[in-house]
Amino acid sequence: MTTSNVWKEFRPKWPAGFWDDWMRETEQRKARSCIRPEISRTGMTMQGKKGASKGLFFNTHLKKIQLNTNAVNFTQMDLSYLLKDKYDTNFVEKVENLPKLTLEGIIRKTLETRDAEESYAVSYQSAQDFIKIADKLQIMKDFKAGVPRTAYKGIVTCYISKMRIYIVPDKFTWHGYKPHWED
Repeated sequence: MTTSNVWKEFRPKWPAGFWDDWMRETEQRKARSCIRPEISRTGMTMQGKKGASKGLFFNTHLKKIQLNTNAVNFTQMDLSYLLKDKYDTNFVEKVENLPKLTLEGIIRKTLETRDAEESYAVSYQSAQDFIKIADKLQIMKDFKAGVPRTAYKGIVTCYISKMRIYIVPDKFTWHGYKPHWED
């Protein structure tokens, strides 16, 4: 979702493909950010293989996306927690208070059986660190203009074996994306 003003800016130059990469470019981002839904609004079918990214990540990542089957009446919910000031404060506080593990600790935890969801953070200091973590967790590792795919304030989250993992810039001293970080 976007505002009509942002769409007026984007529409004349909207790319024919790879729009998600295009959106991460500095010229489009302009220090803006967006949050992604926790629950996918779409599921993947074999037709998705022919989509905007020409099937680039379909077999390794996208075909695993499942459509949510639980109805949620968002019009009855207080969504004010999604407003930037409130969201940023809550998100940063949550991430700062998570138990910190090494990559090896995260891998060990993914092998354990658990009844309830757990959350942990693992930090990265460089693009190479991030790529190493992403490879081990089998998540997308690409950067565009220094932005890891799905990052918010440099933080990428994934969900593995009832475990929410936050991949966080070292010490969470966020100073912005580094455009020279590319995979």
